[in-house]
Amino acid sequence: MENGKKISEALQSPVDRRGFVKSVGLGAAGLASAAVVGGKLGILDKIPGINRTGLTARAVAAGAITDVDILNFALNLEYLEAEFYTVVTTGKTLAQSGFNLNGTGTPGPTTGGGIVSFLSSSGGVEVTKQLKAVMAEITYDEQQHVHLLRGALGADAIAKPAINLDALGTGYEGFMHCIAVARAFEDVGVSAYGGAAPLISSKDYLGVAAQIALTEAYHAGTLRLICAANNDAFLFKVDGRDILPPPNGTQYFPVDYQALARTRTTSEVLAIVYANSTSGATGGGFYPNGMNGNITTV
Repeated sequence: MENGKKISEALQSPVDRRGFVKSVGLGAAGLASAAVVGGKLGILDKIPGINRTGLTARAVAAGAITDVDILNFALNLEYLEAEFYTVVTTGKTLAQSGFNLNGTGTPGPTTGGGIVSFLSSSGGVEVTKQLKAVMAEITYDEQQHVHLLRGALGADAIAKPAINLDALGTGYEGFMHCIAVARAFEDVGVSAYGGAAPLISSKDYLGVAAQIALTEAYHAGTLRLICAANNDAFLFKVDGRDILPPPNGTQYFPVDYQALARTRTTSEVLAIVYANSTSGATGGGFYPNGMNGNITTV
C-alpha cells in the first residue's frame, strides 16, 4: 500500500524545471539539446533570453507537466497504433474487440482502415514469408501497451479519442502500403518515447516507458528490414527529420552519426499525427478532434 501511494504521488508531481535545466548543464551551447528533450513541454519558457533562440514552449503552462500527462500522451499514441494493427489484422476495431476504452476527456469512434493480406497483393508476393506472423505479434504487443498504460494510470487514464485511420488516404491497398504506414508509426513511436522519457519523474514509470520504447524499437527495426526486403516503393517521410530504409533511403536504422536513435518533442509528434505543423494546432489527421489529456497542442 505504501509503495502504491508513493507511485501515485510520483505520477502527480510536476516536472522540476529548474532541476532539469541544471542537470543538463544548460548554457549557450546547451539550449538546443535541452529543447530537443523538452522545449515544447514548458521546460524552457522561463530561461532568460530563451525568446531569442526561437525554442520557447507554447503547449503547456509552466510547471504543469506531470507523469500522468506524459503517460496519457503516450496512451493516445498507443490507441492509434493498437487500432491500426487490430483493424489490418482482424478487420475489427478495439471497441468491436471488447476493449475498455473509457476514461477522462472526450471519447470518439475509430473510423476507416480495413483488413490486409500479408501474404501477397497486387504488388507481388511478400518475400520474407514472415510478415503475417510479425504483424500478428505487433498487434498483440500494441494492445498490451494500451492495457498496461491504462492499468498504470487507473482513474486518470484518458478515453480513446476519435481516430481516423484513413488520414493518409493509403495503408490498406496491399501489404506494402500497410507496412509503409506501420514503419512510420513505429519510428515515430520510438522517437516520441525517446523525447518524453527524460521528463518522467518516477523511476518506476520511467522503467516501464523504457521497456515500451524498446519494444517499439524491435517493431521498427523488423518492419524496416521487411520493407527493404520487399523493395517497398510506398515508403514516405513523415517530416524533414525522418530517415527512410532502403529502397527509398540509405540507412537500415534511423540513427544519427553517434548511432543514437532520433527523438522528437511532443509538438513534433503532434505535427505528424495531426498532419499539421502550424503552431497552436489542436487536431486533424489521425485525430480529427485532437488528443485527450493535457498535451494536445502543436
